[in-house]
Amino acid sequence: MLVHPLPNPIAFSIGPLSVHWYGLMYLVAFIQFIVLGRLRTQQPHMAAAGWKKEDLDDMLFYGVLGVVLGGRLGEVLFYNPVYYASHPLEILAVWKGGMSYHGGFIGVLLAMWVWARKTGRHLVDVYDFIAPMVPLGYAAGRIGNFINAELPGRPADPSLPWAMIWPNVDQIPRHPSPIYQALVDGLLVFIIVWIFARKPRPPLAVGALYVGLYGMARFFTEYFRTPDYEVHFGPITISAGQMLSLPMVAFGIIALIITYRRHRHSKEAHS
Repeated sequence: MLVHPLPNPIAFSIGPLSVHWYGLMYLVAFIQFIVLGRLRTQQPHMAAAGWKKEDLDDMLFYGVLGVVLGGRLGEVLFYNPVYYASHPLEILAVWKGGMSYHGGFIGVLLAMWVWARKTGRHLVDVYDFIAPMVPLGYAAGRIGNFINAELPGRPADPSLPWAMIWPNVDQIPRHPSPIYQALVDGLLVFIIVWIFARKPRPPLAVGALYVGLYGMARFFTEYFRTPDYEVHFGPITISAGQMLSLPMVAFGIIALIITYRRHRHSKEAHS
């Protein structure tokens, strides 16, 4: 039986300054954004659209603000409003973990809207450009959750080779759900979206594919994660994460259908 190692959440200290693993994972996420972004600007159709590596630094600044502010406010409003209402100073303690993906997603959308207005870029083009660089950053965040022993999984069959006891929770073998989400919601979604985005696509197709795929992947992996709370729709019970992912699935599917119909009609009109 595997046992969560419960590593020290502090990676290292310099005098009174402590650097947490969770914060380092966000640094990894931002670095991979720059690396993948440079690769993306080198793709012929992206270069032809005027994307340059110089765009990335400014875009990252806005993206960081969107991720941190949106992610933290999402955690406060979507998952733990009662706790943070009683402990308002804890809202600022982002180094302890507790960031909502869906809040961060909304924050990044708003931040990119501001950046697009500033630079004169079409908002849809911005979303299509950044979509392939998002999933691996999400995966890094989930690794940070695992190091912090956050988001324990639901109880698992003890015969499952990777079932894991989380000593900070109980002695019941559980699914290592942050690892599942890093691999499925992060790595798998990245591979699919990156391959799809390597060729020219209709406007919004890349962004819509990412949103829909992430929503589907998150809905699936939530079955292995202890829910923050559950929502009941008659006889159907889903987790908070699944509820927040359903609009993403719907948007992704509808947007893909609409954008490809428009693309086909446009081609027919010009043929």
